[in-house]
Amino acid sequence: MLDTALNSLHGLPAFATYFALALLLLMIFVRCYTWLTPHDEFGLIRANKPAAAIAFAGAFIGFAWPLSSAITNSLSLLDCAIWGAVALLVQLIAFFISSLLLKQLPKRISDGEVAAGIFSAGCSIAIGMLNAASMSY
Repeated sequence: MLDTALNSLHGLPAFATYFALALLLLMIFVRCYTWLTPHDEFGLIRANKPAAAIAFAGAFIGFAWPLSSAITNSLSLLDCAIWGAVALLVQLIAFFISSLLLKQLPKRISDGEVAAGIFSAGCSIAIGMLNAASMSY
């Protein structure tokens, strides 16, 4: 039993490395997303605007989902980082496309329209799911 536990712990360095890379990519995503969107997500969330929290949570999940797929299917850390970058770009594009589909989406989110936040979150999560499925190469 002790051998089994010790053998299991041999995977700990790989786990820690991939987890650290995932956290770094999540931080980069948050920075890029909040920089490129025309509304201040964290300011709106601090002001207790549910639409902003819903939209941002959807984008965060929409990025984390394909990132988890990249970790699962990657051949190396570099491979994982490349596909993480692809997931980041796809998620940013998803926001811009959803902004085209629903006129004045950022303003509606800033104004606290919950329906706009749900729409944005739904688009982000749906694209994230498709992105993740596409990464199962």
